[in-house]
Amino acid sequence: MAGLGGMPRPAWAGAQVEEPLADAVRSVLSAAIAYDAPPKPHFESIEPRLVYLRWLGEMSERLKRQKAEAQTRIEFLETVWYESTRAGLEPALVLGLIQVESGFRKYAISVAGARGYMQVMPFWTRLIGDGQASRLFHMQTNLRFGCVIMRHYLDRENGDLFLALGRYNGSRGKREYPDLVFGARKRWLPPG
Repeated sequence: MAGLGGMPRPAWAGAQVEEPLADAVRSVLSAAIAYDAPPKPHFESIEPRLVYLRWLGEMSERLKRQKAEAQTRIEFLETVWYESTRAGLEPALVLGLIQVESGFRKYAISVAGARGYMQVMPFWTRLIGDGQASRLFHMQTNLRFGCVIMRHYLDRENGDLFLALGRYNGSRGKREYPDLVFGARKRWLPPG
């Protein structure tokens, strides 16, 4: 997404706070990002598969302006769907979060140092990953970290999405960021 004068707008990520994690939480989060399954969905019956394919087609049309190349766009959407559903998150929420955080820019870096599509802070790679922050520019790695972290914050806030989004952004309790994500989410809701 371009800002004034056609220049890309800065990434939105706030100064997310590095909080101490209990060993059990760190272990669960580390295991959640370590699983390397490819983002290919499997369905028990034809109806869920058809719903997914309709979603994929519709979201691909909506994303054309941000990702012009069809194969790149489809791979991105397949991965968003896979990682969001794997983490128990709504794909529309994750797409709205990505829209606000990075404007769908893979190599976005915020002034706070957050990286990639979901603007993951590098300290997360040290806390629950292998310490290699450069991997946050890999699409699936970034989406996996972002979805796992968002799920963690949602659990920590007892399901309160407003507070979880604020925590994700480093602005807990302030309205601006959650309101932006909720607004962007509307664009990515499936038809119907």
